[in-house]
Parts: sequence; C-alpha cells; structure tokens
Amino acid sequence: MDSLRTIENWPVTTAAAAVVTADGTVAGTRGPADHRFALASVTKPLAAYAALIAVEEGAVELDEPAGPEGSTVRHLLAHTSGLAFDEHRTMAAAGTRRIYSNTGFEVLGDHIAKATGIPFPEYLRQAVLVPLGMAATDLPGSPAKDGVSTLADLVRFAAELQAPRLLDPRTVAEATSVAFPGLPGVLPGYGNQKPNDWGLGFEIRDGKSPHWTGASSSPRTFGHFGQAGTFLWVDPDAGAACVALADRAFGPWAIEAWPPFADAVLAELRGN
Repeated sequence: MDSLRTIENWPVTTAAAAVVTADGTVAGTRGPADHRFALASVTKPLAAYAALIAVEEGAVELDEPAGPEGSTVRHLLAHTSGLAFDEHRTMAAAGTRRIYSNTGFEVLGDHIAKATGIPFPEYLRQAVLVPLGMAATDLPGSPAKDGVSTLADLVRFAAELQAPRLLDPRTVAEATSVAFPGLPGVLPGYGNQKPNDWGLGFEIRDGKSPHWTGASSSPRTFGHFGQAGTFLWVDPDAGAACVALADRAFGPWAIEAWPPFADAVLAELRGN
C-alpha cells in the first residue's frame, strides 16, 4: 500500500506500519516487522482482551466489585471507576465521569491475578499471546503501559479483533461499543471531550474532535494510542485495521501526522 510509505517522512528514527483487512489478509506493511517497540497504552487493549477471556472462563464477572467502593470490573475497563490517572486516589463516584486511569488497569490486573492465582503478565501470555502466536510480545510491568511488541505480533492481534477466535464475537462487540454512554472526560493529548466515549478497554471514536484517527474514520472506529508513539485502530465500516509503531514519544508530530495518514490509508482501501 502506497499510503504506508508516509511513515518514512515521520520525524522518528524507526517506524513500522501495517494494514490488516477483516478477513485477516495483510494488505500492506512498511518498516521492520520484528523490531520490538514499547507500546505504552496500546498495552491496554491487550490487557483488556485477557480480562475478557477471564470473564468468559468464569474467573471474574464484569459486574463484580473491583476497585473503589461502587466500582466493578466493567468500570475499571471503561475508565469509569473514579480512580485518578496515576495514583490510588478516588476522584469521582463510579460511573459518573470518564477519568482515564492507568491505576484502574493496574487494579484490574491485580484483581484478575487474585481471582486466577496467576500473575497477570503470565495470564496475558497464556490467554492471548501464546494462542495468537505473539511470541515477541511480553508484559514486564504494568498492564496499563509496559507492554513490548512488534508489528508482526500486533498484526495478529488486529486480525483477532476483526474475526475473534479467542472470544465470543458478541463479547468483542460489547467491548468495542460505548460503555456508560454520555460521560464527559479528557482524552489524553486531545483535551475535554463531551462525551468521551469508551468501550471496555477500547477507545471509541464516535464524533470526537480533535482526534488521533482520520477525518474519514467512521464513528465506529475503535482502538488505542500510546504515549510511546504507537497506535492500533480498527474501522469496522472500512473492514480493516491499522497498526503503527514508532520510537518517538507522542507529541505535536503525531497530532499532525496520524490523522492524514489514517485518511490516506482509508482512501487507498476505498480505491480512491
């Protein structure tokens, strides 16, 4: 795909990108497939997938208590537990605000580890990484932000999100639909959004502006970006997903580069 060549103009040392269609076909790649990148918050969708497998296995339930008083597993996944961004401090009653929280995902990881008797990084490995053949991916720390992976591995995950084998497709559909609709909140890097819609571990594009996806991205687009200069989005209306990894921290360069990149990818998929 010619649109992927755009990454060669990004002000980064190393970048890699790929597009995967809904049937699992890799439509194009650019950059090193096996270079290991820090994922930052692109770790969260992987952690969420493991959490949803724990739900389907019966180890935990979405609506069981977890985190602050009144909070559940569902609240932690949807950033509505009330926990602060990066500290164990409750800032709001559960379900009343969308407060993006690394702490919430760390609490979630601890909750699943306790329920399963397996450290969360190992649970993620057994539940998601091994079955998908993601041998170059691991989680050496926080389930919110410490994942390390490659383009080749995330292509496998992007294919799974579009044609689930590890989860019931209805579970994935729920996780990628808005949970607790209408809640305001801050989208990191992009300011206040009303509403700041989110699923269960996946951000939902909806009508957010500004946003890190493209102007032509459908409202149903879901995914995540990371402060390490990484992103993964799935646009169900386009029937495709895109992964991009870079070794420069998110900042103005990414705000400028990512949306036109997404629009170019989508235009090429449409044959424009």
